Amino acid sequence: MLDLLFAGGTLVTGCKDSNIVTNGVIGVSGGKIELIMEAPKHPQDLPQAKEIIRLDSEIIMPGLINTHCHAADSLFRGLVENMSLEDWLQDVWKAEKAMLTPETTLLGSYLGLAENLLAGVTTVVDMFWYPFETAKASIDLGMRLCTGGLFIDFPGVGNRTHDQYLNEASDFCSKYQNSKTIFPAVMPHGTYTVGPEHLQDAKKIADEYKAVFSTHAAETRFEQTDIKERYGRSVIRHLDNLNILDDRAILAHCVHLDDYEKDLLKERNSVIAHNPMSNLKLGSGIAPVLDFLERDINVTVGTDGAISGNDLDMWLSMRLAATLPKGALMKPDIISAKEVIGMVTSNGAKALGKSSDIGSLEVGKQADLIVISTQAIHAAPLFDPITHLVYSTAKSDVKHVFIGGKQCVRDGSILNVNMEDILCEVRKLRDPILKTLE
Repeated sequence: MLDLLFAGGTLVTGCKDSNIVTNGVIGVSGGKIELIMEAPKHPQDLPQAKEIIRLDSEIIMPGLINTHCHAADSLFRGLVENMSLEDWLQDVWKAEKAMLTPETTLLGSYLGLAENLLAGVTTVVDMFWYPFETAKASIDLGMRLCTGGLFIDFPGVGNRTHDQYLNEASDFCSKYQNSKTIFPAVMPHGTYTVGPEHLQDAKKIADEYKAVFSTHAAETRFEQTDIKERYGRSVIRHLDNLNILDDRAILAHCVHLDDYEKDLLKERNSVIAHNPMSNLKLGSGIAPVLDFLERDINVTVGTDGAISGNDLDMWLSMRLAATLPKGALMKPDIISAKEVIGMVTSNGAKALGKSSDIGSLEVGKQADLIVISTQAIHAAPLFDPITHLVYSTAKSDVKHVFIGGKQCVRDGSILNVNMEDILCEVRKLRDPILKTLE
């Protein structure tokens, strides 16, 4: 007997052949997908299960994978506005240094991860100051998380030293190296905030534990100019010269690259985390996504933090990823909806080295799936579920979320954490946060 059965609805499996099953059935046992089939003509012929969730017009698809986020920065949403990245960061770091402790980071992590979860995100790649607290929030919510030790050279939050960052990164990787829900990473902030030797120190830890290495890269023109003046090479060339680029490197942004750098990322099998909303709002530019796709580079999608994009909305990020290249190049026939669905599902899983476990609805994979309501006005009539998901779906359409076969969101509400208590504590921080910029 199955543990759980979804009966009815349209299955968008996210498989390579974009298989869609109308009036489908998904069976789950032990947290994994055990069967996928078309619904039988007679309800009594359904496989037996301990729990049956009957669906009608809903769409079932793989959970979304957000490959670049700073969840706890949700504490500072809307605090710093109308600045370019370099000036903006100075105020951001000032507020973070004044307010962030392990305790406030935990509150912010609940806040940001819950927003992701309610929007149908089941796995988040998150870079922040206290990774153990982010991991605790993720575990409590029932999510999957890729995170780990941050590195930055100047005195940041907690005034920690490079050696302390090294110890934290090693300890985190050691603790979670065999976890099924927490995927260890090493996360230097960027080439302009972490020197060459310290970047290599971080990479050694990533290599030791076969962990993800994630960093900001080539986000602005100023960054490219700065790194060239310091080291005589562009950002991507600099990273490659330090032997950092490989298939476990997730590079956030990559807005300003020349053709050689694009070819180099393809050669090294590195991953790009595209953050269109953040790039637009900070005036950083528009990443050349079509060039990446034509080179068969693995392009994934992130929201960045709520302090830069103000909204942890992967559906908005998907829509921008699909439409910005069309408008910028005046080519409406590029970047298909199918490709964008892949960016937020299977491509994200591949980036994490988890393609055998998550990223699509297939027998044997983890039952990370979301149920999308199609009862809203903007869903009628519905001709193609793929284009509807990319161009019309809102995060408020996410009805249910299951991770490893366990329900984490029911009818648009978080199940595992009392978010009202979290919100009450977060709201108490508003005035102290405002005073940090006085």
